[in-house]
Amino acid sequence: MAERHELRVSDRDRQVAAEKLRIAHNEGRLDFAEYDERLANAYSSVTYGDLDRLFVDLPAAGGFEVAHLSPGAPPATPRAARPAPRTVPAEPSVLAAMPTALKVLWIIWASVVAINLTVWLLVSLGNHGPDYFWPMWLAVPGSVLLAVTVGVGATRRDSGQSPSGRSPEGE
Repeated sequence: MAERHELRVSDRDRQVAAEKLRIAHNEGRLDFAEYDERLANAYSSVTYGDLDRLFVDLPAAGGFEVAHLSPGAPPATPRAARPAPRTVPAEPSVLAAMPTALKVLWIIWASVVAINLTVWLLVSLGNHGPDYFWPMWLAVPGSVLLAVTVGVGATRRDSGQSPSGRSPEGE
């Protein structure tokens, strides 16, 4: 009779090995590149020896026993799996949901307002009293920009687009 490492593995054995590799990856024992390479090797394994080589440097991960790769053995299951902690996704900020073009326009508008306010303040100080407050006219393009921003946000919400501009199905 052939030795164990020379016996051919079944699809079920390959699935068990893949699960064991996934657990090792989740525990931080394998980085993604190693996990990907070993997973490909697990699915292309022909014999138990091929599968055994994938676990030489790994302890029995997640409560799996090494004997789970013996012929005819049912697939092992983890002893006690801890439920993953639930995280509540944060609402995206107003800026995160805004298209890049609008972000740029808001930055330009805010810079122009800051410069105009500085110039008005310096002129008023130089004249020893407040001059006509001409920076107020920057509120006109600011209100137009606000209306466009609100309109774009409402359109995106109605069409179901994500903040990145792609529809949820494309993500």
